[in-house]
This record gives sequence, structure tokens and C-alpha cells, in this order.
Amino acid sequence: MSVLSIILQVILGLGFLMFGFMKFGSKQMVEGFKHYGYPGWFRVFTGMAEVVSAALVIAGIWNESLAAWGGLFIVITMIGAVFTHIKMKDTVKQMMMPIILFILGLVVLLINFGALLG
Repeated sequence: MSVLSIILQVILGLGFLMFGFMKFGSKQMVEGFKHYGYPGWFRVFTGMAEVVSAALVIAGIWNESLAAWGGLFIVITMIGAVFTHIKMKDTVKQMMMPIILFILGLVVLLINFGALLG
């Protein structure tokens, strides 16, 4: 297990726990998802996906395959976030956080990818 991966997993895990739980009822998140044209169930689904991703990357500190799965889920979630920003014609500046999280998730996935192959 690389030190870089562990550091990124802790950062991603804590961040995705926070962002995931916020989606369950934060006024800002409720309004944001309405603005993007998504239904309430999708906001809750996204929050659950983020919490699961966080749990996987944190558990991945002890199990590399879980880190890889968590990284993959983060990558997929952030691709969706970037496409949402593109759909809304947001600026690149507004897309920077999902892009950075995509890159960090991809790094965790790639570092731990070998564990998925057995």
C-alpha cells in the first residue's frame, strides 16, 4: 500500500462522507439539485453513492481491492458531476472541484488496480 494512496484515501473518504451526508437534507444541496433539474430521489441516491465510496476508500487503507472499488465509484460519480456542469454550461472554474476529485479518485484506482486483478 502506497503512502500517497493512503493520504488520498483519507482526504477522499472524509470529503465524500461530508458531501454525501449533506445531500440527505442540506438546503444548499436540495436547491442545487433542483437547479440542475434532478429529482429529490437522485440527490439521495447520489448521497448514498458518495457515502459508500467514502466507506470503501477508508476501508481500502486495509484492503487494496476496496480502495480500488472506492476509487472507481468516485471516478464514475465525478464524471456525472462534470457532465452536469457541462449540461448547465457552467464555467471551468465551477467544474474544478469535480475535476480534482475525479483525478484523485483515478489515482487511488490506478495505484490499487492490481488488487482487483487478483
